[in-house]
Amino acid sequence: MDHVDGILAQWNRERPDLDVTPMGLFGRMKRLSQHLGREMEKTFAEHGLNSASFDVLATLRRSGPPYRLSPGDLLATMMITSGTLTNRIDQLEKTGLVERTHNPEDRRSFIISLTERGFATIEAAVTAHVATQAQLSSILSADENAALNALLGKYLAGFEGSR
Repeated sequence: MDHVDGILAQWNRERPDLDVTPMGLFGRMKRLSQHLGREMEKTFAEHGLNSASFDVLATLRRSGPPYRLSPGDLLATMMITSGTLTNRIDQLEKTGLVERTHNPEDRRSFIISLTERGFATIEAAVTAHVATQAQLSSILSADENAALNALLGKYLAGFEGSR
């Protein structure tokens, strides 16, 4: 029994006319997201990062050599506002993890690149992040993880389609 079971029992007692089954699904997803987020933030903090800075560095790292993107490409990949991205880049630049350089193809724009320090930081952080995720998912068996991943993928595709 988990915390959500108690909530559902209360609603079933107070409003037996309602089918609160979906409330259980969404309540559990919300609580899991909070638990998982806290654990991942701890991992990021061990590397001087938070989820926002990790997101930028990881996006640059997974883009492949030479680990640089235009702000527009970062925005398209990360799905955040331009003001939010500018703030994140400013903070990462102050800490020496990224650098802005003029775009050689368009001097009016910039390219955001990982610095050597930024590359080393994201390499260590993503290794730790994957280990944290493996530990967090170890509560379930390999088959249960696969089944849950398939169901969540199907559910998410219902919202995002083939985007």
